[in-house]
Amino acid sequence: MKLVTALLLAIGSLGAVGTLSVFDRQWTVPVETDWQVDREDGAEVLHLVNARDALPGPRRPIQFALTEIPDYDKLIVEADVKPLGKSLMIVFAYHDPAHFDYAHLSVDTGENVPVHNGIFHVYGGERVRISNAQGPPAFSQNNRWFHAKLTHDAKTGAVDVVVDGKPVLALRAVDASLGPGKVGLGSFDETAAFKNVKITTQR
Repeated sequence: MKLVTALLLAIGSLGAVGTLSVFDRQWTVPVETDWQVDREDGAEVLHLVNARDALPGPRRPIQFALTEIPDYDKLIVEADVKPLGKSLMIVFAYHDPAHFDYAHLSVDTGENVPVHNGIFHVYGGERVRISNAQGPPAFSQNNRWFHAKLTHDAKTGAVDVVVDGKPVLALRAVDASLGPGKVGLGSFDETAAFKNVKITTQR
């Protein structure tokens, strides 16, 4: 609990915590001025416009928008995503700043950059890769739109990510320690854009 409190205070010290309304949902962001909601071809677009590195201490991401969802047995997150740098993230099973999982989608392979293009687990310390590092990257290039679909089974802990209809070997893992939790969109230390976000749950 002390660690979580310290992390919350540290995140709060970055700037004004804010709330955004987009994709028919409310999203909490750590620094409101780092985010922007626009429209593109009639669709709402959530832009992460300012990159921030991780906080001092155990290395884990902080720069993502979070939304509440009901408890679930199965979660599906679908979105059109655009990496403006090399990568972006979809957070799932989020409980607090020290306990969550995330899918890191990148133009890098996990073999070349072990902290990119994988499923990562945060449980009170440094983020840890829990997926295979082998296989092609999630993205063929940056600065273009891709369609990503993340599926999380809260009972078995299985998570799987498909990009443009193709499974990504490095984005499959199992973590039964967290169960269901909040969903987030963002990046570790780069910028990104998201549109056509759809979150569905099943019991």
